[in-house]
Amino acid sequence: MRVGIGYDIHRLKAGRRLWLGGVQISYPLGLDGHSDADVVLHALMDALLGAAALGDIGLHFPPSDPAYKDMSSALLLRQVVNMLDAQGLRVENVDITVVAEQPKLSPYVIEIRTGLANLLCVALEDVSVKATTNEGLGPEGRGEGISAQAVCVLEHIG
Repeated sequence: MRVGIGYDIHRLKAGRRLWLGGVQISYPLGLDGHSDADVVLHALMDALLGAAALGDIGLHFPPSDPAYKDMSSALLLRQVVNMLDAQGLRVENVDITVVAEQPKLSPYVIEIRTGLANLLCVALEDVSVKATTNEGLGPEGRGEGISAQAVCVLEHIG
């Protein structure tokens, strides 16, 4: 069994769509980044790569590479899952926390969990997604950005 942890944060910006966990969220601001800046998927990919001792997303998908400009992070997550498969590892479970004052994510949690379960090839009950605020503290609390933390457990197969 292997455990990984991931973290990501991006600024909110006008003129971008907001993607969290592979789901487009209705909100007037989006996250600023080279790809779609989906902090949920970025934190998750770092947790998965870390548990497998395969580095981080910057190593595999560098922001300096124009191939990843505005790319869907769901496509990148599929590549990470393929890397895990090649190492003989499978996802046992993931637990993700999103930190944002706004938007409220409760209407989207089931859709995010379902999409992640499909991308990770696991059962819905193996994917936990929670949201919290920062009680007005820090960049998330001031509404300047959104962050996510992810923990995963991988297991060797075969």
